[in-house]
Formats: sequence, C-alpha cells, structure tokens
Amino acid sequence: MQGLRAVAVALVLVYHVDHDLLPGGYVGVDVFFVISGFLITSLLLREARTEGRVSLGQFYIRRIRRILPAASVVLASTGLAAFWLLPEPRLAETAKELAASALYVENLFLADQSVDYLAAESAASPVQHFWSLAVEEQFYLLWPLLFVAWAAGGPLWGRRRAILAVTAGVLVVSLGFSAVLTASDAESAYFLPQTRMWELAAGGVLAVAAARITWPAAARWVLGWAGLAAIGYAALNYNDQTPFPGLAALVPVAGAAAVIAAGQNGGRWSTYGLLASRPARFGGDISYALYLWHWPVIVFALVLTGSSELEPLYAGLAVVVSVLLAWATKVAVEDPVRRWGLLRSGRHAASFAVAAAVVVGLIGAGQMARYEWLQNVEFDPVQHVGPAALGTSEPAGSGDAQLYPSPVAAGDDLPDVWSECQADPGATKLQSCVYGPDDADTTVALTGDSHAAQWAPALRKIAEERGWQLHVYAKSSCSFTLTTMERNGNDYGKCTEWNEALLDELTGEVEPDILFTTSSANNKAASAATQSEGAVDIAAGMNRLWGPLEDAGTEVVAIRDNPRMATRLPECVSLHSDDLSKCEKPAEEAFSNEDPQLIAAEHDSDVEVVDLTDQFCTGATCLPVIGNVMVYRDSHHITATYSEMLAPELEQAAQNALGGL
Repeated sequence: MQGLRAVAVALVLVYHVDHDLLPGGYVGVDVFFVISGFLITSLLLREARTEGRVSLGQFYIRRIRRILPAASVVLASTGLAAFWLLPEPRLAETAKELAASALYVENLFLADQSVDYLAAESAASPVQHFWSLAVEEQFYLLWPLLFVAWAAGGPLWGRRRAILAVTAGVLVVSLGFSAVLTASDAESAYFLPQTRMWELAAGGVLAVAAARITWPAAARWVLGWAGLAAIGYAALNYNDQTPFPGLAALVPVAGAAAVIAAGQNGGRWSTYGLLASRPARFGGDISYALYLWHWPVIVFALVLTGSSELEPLYAGLAVVVSVLLAWATKVAVEDPVRRWGLLRSGRHAASFAVAAAVVVGLIGAGQMARYEWLQNVEFDPVQHVGPAALGTSEPAGSGDAQLYPSPVAAGDDLPDVWSECQADPGATKLQSCVYGPDDADTTVALTGDSHAAQWAPALRKIAEERGWQLHVYAKSSCSFTLTTMERNGNDYGKCTEWNEALLDELTGEVEPDILFTTSSANNKAASAATQSEGAVDIAAGMNRLWGPLEDAGTEVVAIRDNPRMATRLPECVSLHSDDLSKCEKPAEEAFSNEDPQLIAAEHDSDVEVVDLTDQFCTGATCLPVIGNVMVYRDSHHITATYSEMLAPELEQAAQNALGGL
C-alpha cells in the first residue's frame, strides 16, 4: 500500500510542478481516496468482527492522531510564512482559507468560490490543497455510522452481504450525482463531498468484498499491471479540460482498486515487486507529509520568482525542499506521535484539535488584521486626482503618495450593482437597478456584461447631478447581442434569452432616451472558429438589437472596451510600487482582440462611439495607476473610483447623443 501511496503523491507533485509533464496528474488525489477508503473500512470491519461493536470515539481519536499533528504544523508554518512571502492583496483570502482548512471545510469554501464571478482571477492559496483532506474527513462523519449500525444489528442486518449492499449503494448514488453535477457545474463538482464520496466508497466496497475473494497469482499479476496502466493512462491523457470527477474518474479509481486487489503476491515480475521497493516504501512513508508540504512550497516559489510557472531549476529545487520538509515532518512529528503513544485519550485528542484550530485561527486573524490596516487609505482630492494627471510629466502620480484605493482594497472597489442587480449566468428573468426619480425628464439605460456594470458609478453620478433616471441591466459574460455566446466551452443560451427579454422591456416599458452599452472584447461567439470571426458575429447580433431601439427613439452610445492588463494587477502594483513600469502593458497587447462594439458601430452611423483609450493609456503604453488612483481591481475590470472619475467623458457622450442637451 505504501508503494501505491508513493505513486499517488508523485502524480500530484509532478502535475503541480509542471502541468505539461503529467496533464492529468491530479488523479493522484483519487488514488489516495481509494486507498483511504480501503484502509479505514478494513479497520472498521476488523473492529466490528473482533469486538462486536465499533467505537466512534476511538475511530475519531485515531483520525486525529494520524491527520492533525502534521497538518497543524504545515498550516501554522504556511500561515506565518505568508506574512512575509505573499503579496499583500492575498492576505485576506489566505486568512479565510487557513480557517477553512483548519476546520476541514476548505472544499466547501472552494466550491463556493468556483461560482463566484469576482473570484475568477484569485490566485491559488498556499493551503488550497487541503480540500482533499476536508473531503475525507466529511466522508468519515458518515461512513463509520454504517458500521456502528451493522455491528449492532440483528442476524439479518449483521451479514456481510448487508453491509456490502449498503456501501455499494452509497457508491452508486454518489457516482450518479457526480456524473450529473460534473456535466452541469464541473467547477463546484470538483470539490463537493457528495461528488467524491463514491471514490472513498469504492475502496470501502473493495475492503468488504476482498475478504471473500481469493485471486490466483495470474489474476493478481494482471490486476496489478492493468491497474497501474489505468492510472498512468489517466495521468497522461486527462487534462484541465477533462470533465472531472464524473465518469472520467472511474478510470483512475478502478485502477487504484485493481492494484489494491492484486495484493502482496502475484508471481514473478508483479507490481508488488515494484511497489514494495525501498524507494517506493520511502515515498509512501512520507506521502502524507509530502502532500501537505509540496503545494505551499510551489506557491511561495512562484511568488519569489515572480513567474506563473516554475523553470526547471526552480521546479527541481521545489521538489527537493518539499521532500526534505516531508521527511523532517515524519521524523519530528508523525513518528513521535505514533511511537510515544501521544493523543490516545479522547480528552488529549480533543484538546489538541481545539488548540491547533485556535493557533491557526490566530495566525489567520493576524493576517486579516494586517490586511484591514493596509486597506485604510483615505481619499484625498489633492493627491488622488486620477485622469487629471494625464498629460503631465507624472501621469501615474507622485511616487511618495499612497494609492487610492490601496492595492489590497482595489479588489473590493466595486459598483453597487454587483451586489444589487448583477445577474448570474444562469438567470433569465430580468433584474435591474433603477436610480433617480420616476418623473425624470431623461431616462438612461446601461446594458451588457460586467464591463458594462463597471460604468454604473460614472453614469450614476451623472444621473444624480442632472436629475436623470438610470436603469442598469448587467449579466455576467453576456454581451448585448442576439448572437449565441459561448461560456466555459458551452452555448450560453440564457444570455440570448436575457437579451431578447431586455429588448422587449427597453422598447416597451422603459423606452430610454439614451442606451449606453459595452462588453468584454474577449467574449466568444458559440458558432465562430476564431476570436476574430466571433467578434464579427457578435457585432451583427448587436446591430440586430440596436436597430429596434433606434426605431423606438433611443440614442445608442457604444463604449469601447477598456484595456486588458496583466493577471492580478493589484498584486503586481503591491509588489512593484517603486517601479510601476513592471505592471504596465503595451497598448497593442492590451487591445489584442477586435472589439465587437466598434465593428457594429461601423455598420450603424447613428451610434455614438465613446473611445476612452486616452484615459487609460499614454502613447503606446497602458498604465495600472493614474493620478495616484488604482485604475483596475483585476486585470480587466476598472475600480469604481476610477469609473466615477471618468463621468465627464460619458456626460459629454450623452450630450452629443442628445444633440448638445
């Protein structure tokens, strides 16, 4: 079993160091799940048969002794290292994930984040890999109860076939749920316990059935090598685009089960000889600690090298450091706990668990306190002049002035519409924010995706000053077009439904005097083979919407999409506050995709086009900071602060559209 553990952790380690080497190496986690389910179920079966009962207290004491000491050391060490090594904007998220990991709910936190549009550019935290431990511990809140009931049952329930039927039922139901949810929401399905428990249950079913099955040596030989081949096939041929877990996970799970079923014999040249070798046993011995340490080492290495992936030299160093830390943890933490009989009583185990959670919680609280302190920058109209600095010798602003919002706060500098009326991708029913009086002389509407929503602060300021009424309609990843969009590789039909309903409302009930519209130039058309073709298709769909609006008396104003900068721009600004040129981007790269709004406007001369490129870029360079104001909250959404500062530009466009009103 130790050799199979070594295989599992090696797959995960290589995958995280270099995806290209083993694009499906993440299946190592699935191998771990099967091993864990097999071993734990074997222990529960043995206890039920020899003692006639199963002690839940002793079960959880054993789990604490096995899991918690090493995990607590790694969590605490990683949390402390994050103070000095992570970019400051990451501190809050890391603090939350430290707490989630210490409480073994990290998988639920990540599942929630996977559907959070605002978290799309969040960097992986150094404790993100604790999700798999959380899945296991959540599984073991339920699994032992089956064996408690089985051991306490009557003659009929107490038969082995009864517990086999129940555990197999858990496997089938969870596998079915996994297949369904993976097809509809793969991001969440990856982390949820109900989509993963069948993998642990597979090991459990094998443990229940194995006692009654005697495999001949030839069959063991075949099972062993076929199992390793299945695991290797998944590791080499799966990738980040493979719908997972779902039915695809059957291959590595079945492979792991086959290797376990092959057992310790199988004749000459069996897999047992390979998996029982000294290097394999060593890898298995440190596999748990190596899994715990490898990810924070990689994350910190990426931060220190300032790269998105590790070069071969640094990748090798990360592996060596991870192995040394894992070995030291085994020798200094895991072995003493096992050898000296520590944490054997319920009181001691519970006390340690509480103390460990408190320590990690305090470290996380310290990170959060630092994050809150760094956020505390007051707006100063003398220093924070924003676009007023363009055209001066220092367009970014004074080097000794604090930025507003601060880099750590930029991600939260959002327009109110995000929390009030931004429609999720699955929504088809119209929802909107309405600002201003019902008897306003002028009505303005804003439509599009999140790149439209970011202009709400500017338009709201204009509406308040002029007494206009503003209607905001925004739907994530949904351009204002009748062309079918693509989202996450699938047709985004709900976007089309939304826009059709929106057209009816705008030409019927609302009838705005002006419609401002924009969307990300990176959005894709479902039917197009290339991004350029897609831009033309999206533009044609925009024209089909603009025409009826213009016929109804609405003046259409199209805003050119803003530049797209480096990923996680606030982190770059935080790390390079003394040399912001490292966070700049050539305009040619920042506007690499054709903008459908501009293409559509070429076919409609009545549309007013607003091109604010000169408010983001000087010459051929686009800036991350202008006039001591953070322009972006991520790589492509502008801060609410900078949006509001560009209100005069949009007001001029509105005046032009209405003939100088």
